[in-house]
Amino acid sequence: MHAFTHVSNGGRSVFAPIFAAVVAALLAFSIAVSPALARSESSAEVFDEAARLVRDNFYDPKLRGKNWDAIVARHRPGYLAADGAKQKSAAINAMLAELDASHMIHATPEEPAYYQLADIFRFAIRDDMKRHFPYGISYPGIGIFTREIDGRTFVSGVLAGLAADEAGIKTGDEILSVDNAPFQPVASFREKTGSAVKVSIRRDKDGPVSVIEVRPERIEPGKAFRAAMRDSARIVEANGKRIGYIRVWSYAGQDYQDILVDELSKGKLKDADALIWDLRDGWGGAQPRYLDVFNARAPDMTFTGRSGDRDFASFRWRKPVAVLINGGTRSGKEVLTYGFKKYGYGEVIGTRTAGALLAGRGYLLSDGSFLMVAVNDVAVDGERLEAKGVTPTIEVPFDIPYAGGKDPQLDKAVEVLSEGTRG
Repeated sequence: MHAFTHVSNGGRSVFAPIFAAVVAALLAFSIAVSPALARSESSAEVFDEAARLVRDNFYDPKLRGKNWDAIVARHRPGYLAADGAKQKSAAINAMLAELDASHMIHATPEEPAYYQLADIFRFAIRDDMKRHFPYGISYPGIGIFTREIDGRTFVSGVLAGLAADEAGIKTGDEILSVDNAPFQPVASFREKTGSAVKVSIRRDKDGPVSVIEVRPERIEPGKAFRAAMRDSARIVEANGKRIGYIRVWSYAGQDYQDILVDELSKGKLKDADALIWDLRDGWGGAQPRYLDVFNARAPDMTFTGRSGDRDFASFRWRKPVAVLINGGTRSGKEVLTYGFKKYGYGEVIGTRTAGALLAGRGYLLSDGSFLMVAVNDVAVDGERLEAKGVTPTIEVPFDIPYAGGKDPQLDKAVEVLSEGTRG
């Protein structure tokens, strides 16, 4: 369970078989990156399929006291009248939102979340993987998270080491266009991987427009999150202290925790005097036991071979640590934040977490779109965090628009750890 707590060759020419195979491969590839949502505009088959999966699998069999049939009937006409996949998905999401529960998401191939969630839930959807993703899960992009604020699109996160980061795009940049066309998170980069695209941004409110050249790449979500996590690890020098920093964009798997331990025990952070553990935004999936790395009362165990190389069977970080959180810290990351705060591992800096702590299950619908349904309620030490979240010990707001890459929450963590101050 993941808890985001998750051809024919019939021509006579010798080139005809090759051409047919290439065409077929390209067709299959286009399905892999953008499954054909091939349903009649007048059909509600996919909408009804989503409604049925919710009714049969939602964690509360009474659907939180809501009249599900009435909700379905209310949103079905909007789905039928919707023009295109984006609008139809919006109609399904409006239906899901009536349950007032987290982990209720419908996503299409036109948004990065579709591929990211499909990758996170790849074992749950394994029976449909070959049909919809014959070449694996990937999408064209530049490695950013975006957020719509007051009708404008802003960069809310940049994955370290990916194309946008290498090109100099920063958190807070307003995206105006890509190659002089409106920005679309997937379509803007489709068929452009490896080629230069021109991203027009505004870094200052009412400031000049800048054009940044970026080369999109094919992004494999899990691989990209792991690489970005490793590339984010760095040392910040402050007041004579070496403050380590690492950002965890996804925690949906033991491999992310392994990266953390590796960087702390023998990687770029091993000589740090203190640590900033950044759990802001991205996806959850973490397990409570991941906090064990900060439990100073448990022993280390190290294996040393004949060559002198050392390997940790268990590793404990016994130096100061602070965690960064915000409204995008969700699901399993909230479990870690709750335990970190309750058991006094260090300061919790930022803003209240999402309050999105149910356990979700992923489904690929018949048209290839993705549906996540909350299938389990979750309590942590007997406390329910859904719709409540975790408050920081030090409140630091962060206004994304036109931030210019500045990060007041990170700055506060560096101050706290380097000076021993609080508040």
